[in-house]
Amino acid sequence: MSTPEHIHHPSPAQYWKIAVVLAVLTAVEVAIYYIHRDFDLGHFNTVLLLLLAALKFVIVIGWYMHLRFERSTLSRFFTGGFILASALYTIVLTALGVIAIRGG
Repeated sequence: MSTPEHIHHPSPAQYWKIAVVLAVLTAVEVAIYYIHRDFDLGHFNTVLLLLLAALKFVIVIGWYMHLRFERSTLSRFFTGGFILASALYTIVLTALGVIAIRGG
């Protein structure tokens, strides 16, 4: 029993395009750090950086790990892991006082 080849495998040009997108997103993250340092954006900065990290995660597992060509079980596995890691990260940031929970 042989495994079928991926019909829509990304070309080297597509890999370069994704690499450029990831580099630009990383540059945006670094710029946000310096903007936050100068203008004190508060929690907006944290949320924006977490969203950019999530976007980069999706791009990496979708293109470089070829997850978009695999069974949906693997997608669920990575999605579940990402949700659990995000929840743990949020708990740790809250415990360290980086994210403040405001009561009424």
